Amino acid sequence: MKKLISWNVNGLRAVLGKGFLDFFDSRKPDVLCLQETKLSEGQLDLELEGYESYFNYAEKKGYSGTAVYSNIKPLNVFYGIGMEKHDHEGRVITLEFSGCHLVNVYTPNSQRELERLSYRMEWEDAFREYLVSLDKIKPVIVCGDLNVAHKEIDLKNPDSNRRNAGFTDEERYKFQQLLDSGFIDTFRYFYPDRTGAYTWWSYLFKARERNAGWRIDYFCVSKALKEMIKDSIIHADVMGSDHCPVELLIDDGCF
Repeated sequence: MKKLISWNVNGLRAVLGKGFLDFFDSRKPDVLCLQETKLSEGQLDLELEGYESYFNYAEKKGYSGTAVYSNIKPLNVFYGIGMEKHDHEGRVITLEFSGCHLVNVYTPNSQRELERLSYRMEWEDAFREYLVSLDKIKPVIVCGDLNVAHKEIDLKNPDSNRRNAGFTDEERYKFQQLLDSGFIDTFRYFYPDRTGAYTWWSYLFKARERNAGWRIDYFCVSKALKEMIKDSIIHADVMGSDHCPVELLIDDGCF
């Protein structure tokens, strides 16, 4: 059994002082995928014994960025999705293993007043095409902060958030398109009716204390891997970021 963990840390240097290593030591994942690292090259030298690390930095300082720590040696590592327009913000790292591709992603936020929604729609189409192209070679595990709550069950206050970034009809439709193209939302596969299961909480209005959150962090897998996934877990009790870690347990055969 392999243990995969994904976490939007909202600044890797910041979370190091908030129990990050304690959580890592307690779970000892085989692969750890991080989003919103907010690093430039050379700003942090964090070595985890027994793990190789891979970083994709945004060109803009202190913004976006992804990282992967793996104790399984990949066959190949790719950065970005191979489209110049979408590869300046350090949003994607792909590790190819013997039985699957593992894609770590930090999806662009549509932002206030939906200023970036039109770009987000372009990104969604390009990223989905990228995943489908990988899936034709070998099955895909995609994880990260996808910046969308898929259905009303996936956030505390759907009515008041109807046209807010992360819960627009457009974003939700794009996520559905991803599922329709051959992917499974692993958490809903195991827990289709579970309410109050969130991965992100605003820092305002004691939202986390009240569990007024959103589920926007995911592990999705190709349908070909359906029989190999064993559990999908939300670690809502882990602090340090405005997101909590999510975890996937999957058969060794993928790796």
